[in-house]
Amino acid sequence: MAGPQRAEITPEILLRAYAAGLFPMAQDADDPGLFWVEPEQRGIFPLDEIHIPRRLARTVRQDPFEIRIDHDFDAVLAGCAEPMEGRERTWISGRIRQIYGALFEAGHCHTVEAWQEGRLVGGLYGVRLGAAFFGESMFHRARDASKIAFVHLAARLRRGRFRLLDAQFVTDHLETLGAVELARADYLPILAEAVAAEAQWWSWPRGEAVSGREALDALSAPG
Repeated sequence: MAGPQRAEITPEILLRAYAAGLFPMAQDADDPGLFWVEPEQRGIFPLDEIHIPRRLARTVRQDPFEIRIDHDFDAVLAGCAEPMEGRERTWISGRIRQIYGALFEAGHCHTVEAWQEGRLVGGLYGVRLGAAFFGESMFHRARDASKIAFVHLAARLRRGRFRLLDAQFVTDHLETLGAVELARADYLPILAEAVAAEAQWWSWPRGEAVSGREALDALSAPG
């Protein structure tokens, strides 16, 4: 459910909104205002039921990309704002970049990045609060780059004992990876428990290279 009301949103207000089940969006990249969104049906990934198709798992094991964590936030935001098939306009406005940049500096926003020959070719970003991670957007410039970044994200969350990976909305693409829809009334208690719990983002130490095989092993490990 999206409302047209505009509001000044600070990083502190944004975190409280996430804890209550809301997130902000802009109409387009040039829109200076933001509005709150609270979907009737919320997309999530059950972390013990992530589905990695066989072909993708094979590619993950081959490590075609160097995976970096929290390395170049601005470049990831720029990539997510690029037009792509099925999305000619972006909701990532200047205000979105500013406010999530502040969350990144405060340690509440993170990136998973796929690099190839020194070039950023895909990635994603999202917000961490307690044991909940709220995925915001992803992009790719090379085949499977965003999917492999997602595998590494899910593995890091599973290893760090996160309880919720929020996808906001379920698309056909996300459904193939295990995303499901929950009614808002069913989502909110899960959200409250996750936000109140503790988890470890650096479940692999900062700067440590994680192979595709290690990521897949973390996803298949007993809960």
